[in-house]
Amino acid sequence: MNQYETVFILTPVLSDEQMKEAVAKFKKVLTDNGAEILNEEAWGLKKMAYAIQKKSTGFYCLVEFKGEPTLVNKLETAYRRDEKVIRYITVKLDKYAAQYAEKRRKKLGNKEA
Repeated sequence: MNQYETVFILTPVLSDEQMKEAVAKFKKVLTDNGAEILNEEAWGLKKMAYAIQKKSTGFYCLVEFKGEPTLVNKLETAYRRDEKVIRYITVKLDKYAAQYAEKRRKKLGNKEA
């Protein structure tokens, strides 16, 4: 199993409830296909560098997970089919990026506690 990180941007016109439902939907795609979710961060509403689909802001969300390579195709298909998603990117983390992500999670965990 490889470790991946996906960031997606949701349209800013959604209510809080609709955003949470969309994030839960994508997490369900991951867990239904055998992924282990390591971390989830909602970065909130941010201004984008340039307008996408005539929108200058978007709700950013990051999910780190471990899973099989075929899972990425299923996840990205779900992103493409959902009109709420403006942009997305999924990357495979190498061992150094995975170590950095783990340190970052621990650091964020200490701040929240």
